[in-house]
Amino acid sequence: MIRTLLVANRGEIARRVFRTCATLGIGRVAVFSDADASSPHVLEADAAVRLPGNAPSETYLRAEKLIAAAKAAGADAVHPGYGFLSENAGFARAVGDAGLTWVGPPPAAIESMGSKADAKRIMAEAGVPVLAELDPAKVTEDDLPVLVKASAGGGGRGMRVVTSLDELPAAVESARAEAESAFGDPTVFCERYLETGRHIEVQVLADEHGTVWTLGERECSIQRRHQKVIEEAPSPLVGPAMREELSEAARRAATAIGYTGAGTVEFLATGDGRFYFLEMNTRLQVEHPVTEYVFGLDLVALQLRVAEGHPLPPEPPERNGHAIEVRLYAEDPAADWQPQTGTVHRFEVPGDVRVDSGVTDGSVIGTHYDPLLAKVIAWAPERADAARKLAAALSGATIHGLRTNRDLLVNVLRHPAFLAGDIDTAFFTRHGLDTLAKPLGDPGLAAVAAALAQASANAGRGPGAWRNVPSQAQRRTYSVDGTEYEVAYRHGRSGLVVDGCSTQDGIHEGTPDIRVVEATEDRVVLEAGGVRRAFEVGIYPGLVCVGTVLLTPVPRFTEPGAALAVGSLVAPMPGTVLRVAVAAGDEVRAGDPLLWLEAMKMEHKITTPADGVVAELPVTAGTQVDVGAVLAVVKEPQ
Repeated sequence: MIRTLLVANRGEIARRVFRTCATLGIGRVAVFSDADASSPHVLEADAAVRLPGNAPSETYLRAEKLIAAAKAAGADAVHPGYGFLSENAGFARAVGDAGLTWVGPPPAAIESMGSKADAKRIMAEAGVPVLAELDPAKVTEDDLPVLVKASAGGGGRGMRVVTSLDELPAAVESARAEAESAFGDPTVFCERYLETGRHIEVQVLADEHGTVWTLGERECSIQRRHQKVIEEAPSPLVGPAMREELSEAARRAATAIGYTGAGTVEFLATGDGRFYFLEMNTRLQVEHPVTEYVFGLDLVALQLRVAEGHPLPPEPPERNGHAIEVRLYAEDPAADWQPQTGTVHRFEVPGDVRVDSGVTDGSVIGTHYDPLLAKVIAWAPERADAARKLAAALSGATIHGLRTNRDLLVNVLRHPAFLAGDIDTAFFTRHGLDTLAKPLGDPGLAAVAAALAQASANAGRGPGAWRNVPSQAQRRTYSVDGTEYEVAYRHGRSGLVVDGCSTQDGIHEGTPDIRVVEATEDRVVLEAGGVRRAFEVGIYPGLVCVGTVLLTPVPRFTEPGAALAVGSLVAPMPGTVLRVAVAAGDEVRAGDPLLWLEAMKMEHKITTPADGVVAELPVTAGTQVDVGAVLAVVKEPQ
């Protein structure tokens, strides 16, 4: 029996595993980097061991440190979570060699699926449908479009879509460089790219006694940059016959490699029901909660039972209802979806939904790990009801501190095509990512609410808080996604009065019909056009949060020395320069890559906005930069 479990991971998945441990009476051991010292998963553990350093290569990717931590804390088993070393056969083998129980599949099974190219060959021999592997050097015009893929790793890294032969060499080189950086293996291959395919996966669970469960399928087709955003079970595409075929293929895949524990077999399907093997994830998946919901199971508890040697029942339970999961990320849609860093001041999701999160009020999102804030999951007897419930919970969530993809998620869940099940991996391309990310809130009314809340906060600090003549309007300006909103208001005899709200374009200019019903530091009620709306407000240094809208106060005067040299390109976030494509003095054209920046497990290409000459290049590969640091200066050619 497992008595004490070390989770060799962090954040949301560590908390998820600990939750099951608490239910089963299993002791919980956390590990943490210096950046994670105050993280919720550390505080919830019975014991915690520090891994000195911040970068994953110094901490969560160091097998010997993780095993030493398990021994020091008296753990007798290790759960790898997902990511980091969860699919590292060497780590699994080392855990067993240390006399600890590995909560995962046999190292040999992990090894056989560790290379996507090798995995495809094994699956083909087992009778599982596969897309033919293409040698990048032999791709022809007839093969296009193709997908360049890293043989190791996952999460969309080391993947490039190529539509012309001219693009192929650069795509292969870029994919190899990213794969080397992310996984330590530069091997890539190509396969035919299905532009409107659907990403379908089957959850498997196998024991040491020959029983292999297939727990239906999940649809993961709503993706951005090859990374899943929304997942659901069951798939609206899959009917009884296709489900049986998928389950049989997944069962063959698991049996072919002697699999035990929880794993996922991923397929790319076409609208007519054909499907092809993509890869097998030899671990628990991020989206496992939707399967747990529809089958009424705890997959982590079953992982632990299998690891202890217990047999599974002959058949799994029946499927019931529909579940949908969204991944809530800290990223800015208005800044090309750049990951965000900073403090999560408040985080709360209402409603009858499940929230698997690695953050709480006050958590800090840093640069070393991905920007996932939470997974939010809803279940209902019918798919449309699950979507409606989930959209309502997200739109009503309090998320103060960082910009997120919340608006995108809600708009997709309410989109007619999504509700009709008309989805594929090109969903964002077909319907327009910018259109789908349209803000939920009214930034003009949010600016008014922000100004009134700040005015109320100042008034509460005493008679010296404002000194203007009562009849003269006071003004506050806020920036929302690059647009500035100036709010004019007065202190009237009966309270605050709004004179108007305007932008550079005249939007909302002159709004005498806005009546202030209530205004306090944290709540403002406005009546506009005969409709009364309440706004919950959070005021923080340099930020005001009003409902779903985040506003940045614009100072009346710019501080001396704040201006940058003309043509300066600055770091959009803290990170590390991976590689540089130019040198000082080089001529560049608009759109040319200057360098690549790695931050929060993602690679970001910095390009030149206009034709010119690289006048300054103060960084080199390996340089660590803070947000706002100058990366290059591109000037007009003389």
